[in-house]
Amino acid sequence: MKFTYYGHSCFAIELHDGTRLLFDPFITPNEAASGIDIDSIDTDFILLTHGHADHVADAEALLKRTGATLISNFEIVTWFAAKGIENGHGMNHGGGHPFPFGRVQYVNAIHSSSLPDGTYGGNPGGFVITTPEGTFYVSGDTALHRDMKTIGELHSLAFAALCIGDNFTMGPEDAAIAAQWVGAKKVIGTHYDTFPPIRIDHEAAKGAFAEKGVELLLPAIGETLDLESLPDLP
Repeated sequence: MKFTYYGHSCFAIELHDGTRLLFDPFITPNEAASGIDIDSIDTDFILLTHGHADHVADAEALLKRTGATLISNFEIVTWFAAKGIENGHGMNHGGGHPFPFGRVQYVNAIHSSSLPDGTYGGNPGGFVITTPEGTFYVSGDTALHRDMKTIGELHSLAFAALCIGDNFTMGPEDAAIAAQWVGAKKVIGTHYDTFPPIRIDHEAAKGAFAEKGVELLLPAIGETLDLESLPDLP
């Protein structure tokens, strides 16, 4: 399983069989991601946690160019359908569905959600994704909440992608608790540094996670991690 970071909350997961999953594409409006050629990104599925522009900005263009299947909540999938996106699968909280690459469950997040034109974006969420290569959790934008303990009770996670930027979402200290609750020993940080209110001290953030026995990974924009080859914390 390979993880490629495209900045903010956007990243891709590539599975051994070549299936590519892209999450929350916000690339072209992100100055920090100016070195990413969006036309070079191919994907089979695009998963959107909620409707805010900093998570969906490039979704329409990518969906139309690649023919990828959109996975999100019902309201977001319906909004994109009106834009001509025919390959969409709507979900709601607690529900799961089998896809060719594995099972996706849409889980709770505490945040807000509206689409770029002001349309109601449904309730925000995250994903628990189970593949033959392991299970992982994508928090989306959220506060720390106790439903995360249920995820840890029900699943054994290979890793989690957690928001850490504070101000609009949980910060590093709360996210480190979230990592404990979901049972993730490796966490990849998202939703940080893009705007002034969410700039973080990287070393302090890593220290907050290390205190909980969790490794926080902060890859550079454009960097690819082979998650199976990463060593565990001593």
